[in-house]
Amino acid sequence: QEPLVESGGGLVQAGGSLRLSCVASGSTSSGRISRIDNMAWYRQSPGKQRDLVATVSSGAATNYADSVKGRFSISRDNAKNTVYLQMNNLKPEDTAVYYCNADILYYNDHDGVFTALKAWGQGTLVTVSS
Repeated sequence: QEPLVESGGGLVQAGGSLRLSCVASGSTSSGRISRIDNMAWYRQSPGKQRDLVATVSSGAATNYADSVKGRFSISRDNAKNTVYLQMNNLKPEDTAVYYCNADILYYNDHDGVFTALKAWGQGTLVTVSS
């Protein structure tokens, strides 16, 4: 089972909005989720490197790339192991595959082992038309 699953991508016109969601699976081969620390969204356009878009700590402190400040908002629901990215006033240059990232600590009830994982989602495509 994938540790992180994103949803919410799609095609939108410039100036429009989208909301991305990313859910951390409650259990994997490493065990069940014990704690999730930082969560983040990255994006990657064709031919470019993957860039950080926004982060949110376990205490809800947020940080944004300059290019999205004032337009994007990251939030999390710890009870649902979910992180969101609200994207407003979208621009064509926001077109990219958006990836969710989280620092997850798993606990295996069978052997009592903790495993730390920097998990990634499979990505969701956001296309902004001009």
